[in-house]
Amino acid sequence: MQWVKEKVRAELVVGLRGPDPECEYHPCHYEGQDCSWCFCPFYPCEIHELGDYVRSSRTGEMVWSCVDCEYLHRPEVATYVAKRVKELFITDPEDPRLKSLFKELQTIHRPRGKAIMVLGATSDAGKSLTVTALCRIISDMGYTVAPFKSQNMSLNSFVTRSGDEISRAQQLQAMAARMEPDFHVNPILLKPKGDSISQVVVDGRPFADYDVRSYYGEFIPQHGFGIMERNLEYLKRKYDYVVMEGAGSPAEINIYDRDIANMGAAKAADADCILVVNIERGGAFAYAYGTIMLIPEEDRRLVKGIIINNMHGDPSYLDSGIAILEERLGIPVLGVVPHLDLKLPKEDSLGCKDLEGDGPDVAVIRLPRISNFTDFDALEMDGARVRYVTAPGQLEGADLVVIPGSKNTVGDLEWLRSSGFANHLTTLAGKVPILGICGGYQMMGSVIEDPFAIEGDEPSTVEGLGLLDITTRFDSRDKHTKQVQGEIAAGGGRVRGYEIHMGSSDRGGHDPLFLIEEDGRMKKEGCLDMGRKLMGSYLHGLFDLPDFRRFALDLAGCDAHRGEDRDHKDSVEENLDILADAFRKALDMAVITNEFMEVMGSDR
Repeated sequence: MQWVKEKVRAELVVGLRGPDPECEYHPCHYEGQDCSWCFCPFYPCEIHELGDYVRSSRTGEMVWSCVDCEYLHRPEVATYVAKRVKELFITDPEDPRLKSLFKELQTIHRPRGKAIMVLGATSDAGKSLTVTALCRIISDMGYTVAPFKSQNMSLNSFVTRSGDEISRAQQLQAMAARMEPDFHVNPILLKPKGDSISQVVVDGRPFADYDVRSYYGEFIPQHGFGIMERNLEYLKRKYDYVVMEGAGSPAEINIYDRDIANMGAAKAADADCILVVNIERGGAFAYAYGTIMLIPEEDRRLVKGIIINNMHGDPSYLDSGIAILEERLGIPVLGVVPHLDLKLPKEDSLGCKDLEGDGPDVAVIRLPRISNFTDFDALEMDGARVRYVTAPGQLEGADLVVIPGSKNTVGDLEWLRSSGFANHLTTLAGKVPILGICGGYQMMGSVIEDPFAIEGDEPSTVEGLGLLDITTRFDSRDKHTKQVQGEIAAGGGRVRGYEIHMGSSDRGGHDPLFLIEEDGRMKKEGCLDMGRKLMGSYLHGLFDLPDFRRFALDLAGCDAHRGEDRDHKDSVEENLDILADAFRKALDMAVITNEFMEVMGSDR
């Protein structure tokens, strides 16, 4: 239609405009979209990844529909088109060079993302690190890339800018991909609560609690497949590449037809799959062969390569075994990745490993349901010795004691009492600084009230440790999830973190620990009792910036020790580059780019 062509003509002249928040339909596709090309200069493109012919309800004729196309709203695509239109002096929507430009565009940015899936022969095979490495490698090549794990089980979670709760592993992968994460990268998060019950977080928000039987019998068939497919399709429309991570093993034959995290997701994405094997477990060739042979034959075709991971020593010792494995399976081994000592956040509680430093001694009580233990990774930058302790006597000699986050505050509080920690903590108050984070902060208070745990007409009330004069109330089943930043109330200095918690706590008569920026004001947060050296806060990640590390360690009398005065994020970035470089050297990158990425003759 002529009016559409005039709209396109105007856009060709104006060029790049970016987002248009003044538009009544903004955002019509997704947050962060570019609105420069509201009317597509390439219509009708007839690329079936972007649209299809439909019958017009007005004329009955077949017309090209691109109502769900998001291609030109991707900022990098909009920018490239605007740049080339200006260079070629294209101002006429009838200009034949637009067709050539569209073909050129598709060689730079895929109309629909190519999916690569990383599977593991076992848990702890190295899937997560492999996805992280590939995301950074692909980003370094100049492409847009997103991680994806349809279903993850972890108590180590992160809050996105929009308040979505996702696994910390996918947050790290998004950081490697240089993209801002949202719930699409991890649409289903399982958070174990004990007694085989998990809270299921869907699209970043609490959905319901399930046991194993009801999860696979009810949730997966009723909701799981749809959630996985919807979010995967979103990412494939928005990014050049989607690097997917499996969960556990892809050959769990007892739940194969209900597995949305491995081959079910691979088939939905039409992904080329890589199987990762951790050689440190022993029997690497048997794990690789057995896993692939247990996958049904019609799905086995998706597995295009194998990576042997975590190799100590000379990889050439594996050459003969690799040759036999490749011959029997007809699948190439893409490389042998060496063992890497990296300073990167760990995904699950198996990553609760002591940090061996020569600086301040930090004792973190290893609660049975500990969560967000990555809060303490940044202390390594101060050379701190971080110990995860399980008995009260192990607190001796600590410069700082931390009660960390918990998925079950009341349950872990009772464990503190039964294990003897509660009495020991009381004797330490005033002598050694004690910091409670999130659930640990709630435990330090006088009372925890839960009106939802009703016996008769009375709410459930649990006595806290009594270290802080605060009362916590679980007065809502809504979860507080948000990113925050502000300053340390006593003496200044910046702090950054995120909140993930149920309920709220009053501060009693205590001074605040932080002043948090909220709606143009500074909101008091947490508690500080300088005299008794007690601190409590809902902020996870509070050690990431150096100022609070200094504050806490100075309170512990460790002011003479000075570590790295920088953001922990900088250290993580450096280690992501080290990881990517190690994978680049270990893998056959020609096969990765040509076969898995399908980048032929790329000079990126």
